[in-house]
Order: sequence, then structure tokens, then C-alpha cells
Amino acid sequence: MPQHHEEEKHWEKDEGDDFIAPQHEPDLAGDLHTKHMHISLGPSHPATHGTVQIKVELDGETIVKSDTTVGYLHRGFEKSCEQVTWTQCFPYTDRLNYVSPLMNNVGYALAVEKLLGIHTKLPERAQYLRVIASEVSRITDHLTSSAAQAMELGGLTAFFYCVEARERLWDRIEELCGARMTTSWCRVGGAAQDAPEGWTERVLETLDWGMAKVDDLEKLVRRNRIFVDRMVGVGVMSAEDAVNCGWTGPSLRGSGVPYDVRKAMPYLGYDRFKFDIPVGVKGDCYDRFICRLEEMRESRKIVQQAVAQLPKGPVLVDDPNIALPGKNNVYYSIEGLISHFKIIMEGIHVPAGEGYSYTEAANGELGFYLVSDGGGRGWKVRCRPPCFILTSTLDQLIKGQMLPDIVPIFDSINMIGGECDR
Repeated sequence: MPQHHEEEKHWEKDEGDDFIAPQHEPDLAGDLHTKHMHISLGPSHPATHGTVQIKVELDGETIVKSDTTVGYLHRGFEKSCEQVTWTQCFPYTDRLNYVSPLMNNVGYALAVEKLLGIHTKLPERAQYLRVIASEVSRITDHLTSSAAQAMELGGLTAFFYCVEARERLWDRIEELCGARMTTSWCRVGGAAQDAPEGWTERVLETLDWGMAKVDDLEKLVRRNRIFVDRMVGVGVMSAEDAVNCGWTGPSLRGSGVPYDVRKAMPYLGYDRFKFDIPVGVKGDCYDRFICRLEEMRESRKIVQQAVAQLPKGPVLVDDPNIALPGKNNVYYSIEGLISHFKIIMEGIHVPAGEGYSYTEAANGELGFYLVSDGGGRGWKVRCRPPCFILTSTLDQLIKGQMLPDIVPIFDSINMIGGECDR
């Protein structure tokens, strides 16, 4: 790998030389009388996703000061969830991180199940299928992030490699739940439906093909001089600062902190699987990029183990107060019809109380804080999205960097606009 900085060279006078080159560059700053320039990037800028505005103060091309605004997306996710039943929130969670929506489904479902006291009593098959779906979704998210980062630095070929792999994995997601991005597959107490016949085998085949594309991506960019120079030493965040700022996920691990919710507080049986936590050294854009590459390989290991251990059985709890009855029961018995009507119209009655549940989503810790008054709707629904925390530190990351460095820095934290909805 090229060194971060070339050694500074000084001229010395040799015998017979007619001149002595200056040992230090002359200080011209006092003679230039420069004036700071104020410009705005976004929100109508392709690199800021149309939802973020970055006002920067420049001294030449060096960023002296910046002010980031993420308030250009107003859907009212949390308040919308408080107006519908617990189950009807799942389509809303899909719109948080819309690149890996199944992970949002799982995180929210676990939070409601924790209030119900059934989070440790879920059917084994449902837990394993949630793990498989989540890890496939993590890979699709990292592929999208890596594709965008390579493309916005000029590597369009790398973009095509990643997106083709992502689309094939989304084919498997579509087979599971009928949609590629708006999944709504999870249910309180399990899943809406079981995986189709032969689905796990097709997932493994697609992962084998997709990881070959990840290898090709690494060959394209890891030793590419332009890519490395734009990434190494840019957007550095120390481990101490990352922890103090509340960073999680690949960005935190890129700074050398091996924190992963799946290891620290295992859920859905993650303690049964063997996988490593990739960490960086310098905490720059390059480390964050490489961490995502390695995490895709670790997710593949988890999927392989989960498929090998996948048990048979139901995918939804056997509780008429939580799970919808089967269609035959609804059509041909009055008890089934009444149960279906009450769950749909009134919602699942969650005991009064409050709770917080968190999972390791693609960009970091995804948490849901829920308050129930005993009814069929959430009295308070609060989301702790990883991207909102990461984007709030953008000003610190880009200060002192050059104007073109904003793009790789912004890409390296993988901001998803839907998660920053406030």
C-alpha cells in the first residue's frame, strides 16, 4: 500500500553547485490576503442524496468550517407508527434503511416481542430465517455502499460489479417475501411466511457467485492509485472520538473499536455462530471501506452456518392473541373470524410498559424505544437510527480537509436519508 505521506526532501549544497535550493517553502499566506468563501453543497446534489445540505467555509479549497443540515426529509416516521397498530408499523420500518429493510423489520419485531415477553420463546426456525435474511440484507447494504463509493470516485466498473451482485441477492429476498425493498416480511412473534422450497440452496449459490464479485471489486480498487490516494488518510476519526460521538457499526470498527451488538449482546442465537469482527487501524475512509468488504465475507459465514443448522417447524408463535389465524380457520369458523377481526382492527394488546431493544444493522446499532399503554397501538415509538448519529459528526470529519474530500468522507459513513427522517 502506498505510504500516507512521502518523506519531505531537503536540498543540500554539494561541492561545485552554483546554488542552494531553499530548505523551506516561503510563507506567502500573509501576502495573498485571501478571503474565505461560503458555498453550499446540497440538498440538490447527487452526492448528498437530495436530503442533506452542507454549508462550508473555504480558505482556498481547505474547509475551515461547516454546518450540516439533515432536515430535508419530513415523513414523520415515529408519529406515523403511533397512529397504527403494532403490526401495521412494519411497512414504515421498511422505509428507514431501504437498502436493507429486513434488518429494520427484525429490529422492530424484537422490540415489540420484548414488551410481550416472548423474545426468548420464538420458534427456532423463525429465528434462523431472520438471521439468514438479516445477513443477506447486510451484504446487499455493504455492496450498495461500496458501489456508490467507488462510482463517485470514478470507478464505474466497480459500481456495476457490486450492483449486479446486489440485484441477484435481492432476487432471493423477493422469493422470500414478494418484494425487493418494501419487504414487510416479519411479524410480531415470527415471520409472515416460511421460505419457499429450495430457497436456502439458492441463497448459498448466489452468495458464492456474489463473493466472487466482491473479490473482483477488491482487485479493482485496493491497489488503484487514484482510489487509494483519495481514501487513505482522509476523514480520520480516532477510536476515542468515535466512541465519544456515539459511533457504531462499520464506521466505529473502522476506527479500531471491535464493538458489535451480535457479539456484545447476542440475539436470535448469534452466539451459536462463529464469525470475526473486522477492525481498522487508522480510522480513515479506506479502513471503513475495507471493513465493509470483510464484513460481507463474515456475513456469508454466518449464513452458511445458519443454513446448515436450520431446523424444521413453525415460523410464528402459536398464540391466538398475537398471531393471525390461518385462512381456513377464518373462513370456516366464527372463532377464527373474530380473532382475525380483533387483531386487525384493534391490534395486538401489548402489556403496559416501556422497553428498548437494539440490533446490529448494516450501518450500526439500530434501536427502538417503545412505550405501551396496554392498547393495540404504541403510545410512544422512538427510533435510534445509526445514520443519524454518524451524519451528526460530519462537520468534525471534514474540517481541515479539501473540498473534493467531502464526497469520499460522506460516502464512507453511508448515510441513508430514510434513517435521518426527523
